[in-house]
Amino acid sequence: MRIAVGSDHRGFQIKSKLITLLTADGHEVEDYGTQSDQAVDYPDVAVIVAKRVADSLVERGILICGTGFGMAIVANKFRGVRAAACCDEVMAEMCRRHNDVNVLCLPGDLIGDRPVGDLVRIWLATEFEGGRHSRRLEKISGIENSNLT
Repeated sequence: MRIAVGSDHRGFQIKSKLITLLTADGHEVEDYGTQSDQAVDYPDVAVIVAKRVADSLVERGILICGTGFGMAIVANKFRGVRAAACCDEVMAEMCRRHNDVNVLCLPGDLIGDRPVGDLVRIWLATEFEGGRHSRRLEKISGIENSNLT
């Protein structure tokens, strides 16, 4: 799978570990920074990754900031992007099953030293259930394409 990954300074350490894990698992990873723990503004990174997903240049995106919330807010501004902040395996599985989330937003400050490999692998492996959830995603697409946004 082709995956775009980005973080701000608060997610830099986790991003580096995730890139190693994803590459070892055979995924093609695009790294959009940051490349150090020097302060950067998370919207600048989120825009790049979300646009790659929105333009179907990658299948999935992973963003990491302090809480995951800021990255999710920015990513969800892009048509076709469904981003969610997740901090455990259950959230990662359910956001894929029910919402077909294509951008995973991780909380660098809240995960700490816990391994995130299992969480990310579950998110990548979980299929969208479709059914009644498809109808709901169609409604979301309708909102994106309306004058409401």
